Amino acid sequence: MRFFSQSFLYDEPWSIVSLAYFLRYPNPYASHVLSCDVISRTLTSTGTLLTTRLILKQGALPRWAPQGMVPRSESWVIEESEVDPYGKVVRCQSRNLDHVKVMSAQESVVLKPTEDGKTLQRTDVSIVSGFGWGLTKRIESYGLAKFKSNIQRSREGLKTILELVRHSHSHRMTLGLSTPNSPNTFANSDSTPSFNREGESSHRADAPPPLRRSNSSWTSLSRWLRAA
Repeated sequence: MRFFSQSFLYDEPWSIVSLAYFLRYPNPYASHVLSCDVISRTLTSTGTLLTTRLILKQGALPRWAPQGMVPRSESWVIEESEVDPYGKVVRCQSRNLDHVKVMSAQESVVLKPTEDGKTLQRTDVSIVSGFGWGLTKRIESYGLAKFKSNIQRSREGLKTILELVRHSHSHRMTLGLSTPNSPNTFANSDSTPSFNREGESSHRADAPPPLRRSNSSWTSLSRWLRAA
């Protein structure tokens, strides 16, 4: 088994970073993410928001991997999160659902505000392989190295979404609308208050284009960002 932990400080406040975290797909640094779907969302009696998402990712095996080691390159990942808007903390757990005998990766992310108004992200990951055949340690080492190399790209992707959220935040303040700092942001708008979803009647003609999960989604967003 291999472990990895790392902390990172964002300059933005917790409400903005938390919103961007749930909007992080799609982004130009996550082309391996094929789909991301909410399969359940519950508001608890204490006011916390529980969300389960199913994410489909695509990867590539190392050259030294035996042929037929896994039947396909795609892997389903389940993400379970809890947002506490009053205690100001986001807790998120994710793990792969298939290929678990070859490698099982469990990731934990916690987002908390700091005293100076910034946001601290704590990431912990554990990787274990039960493949055997003398490849267990090699697979675990490869998985850990892959995670370390991808974590910076993940942050760059989140920073890109943060920039989009800031643009939307400024736009909504100009119009006198609610902002991501509102206490009911997550509960009342399905965790996406800054971007109107496709087909909603609340979309304004002068608002930024809705976030669409398609191959051209980032093209539309980047054009909007360049024009802003």
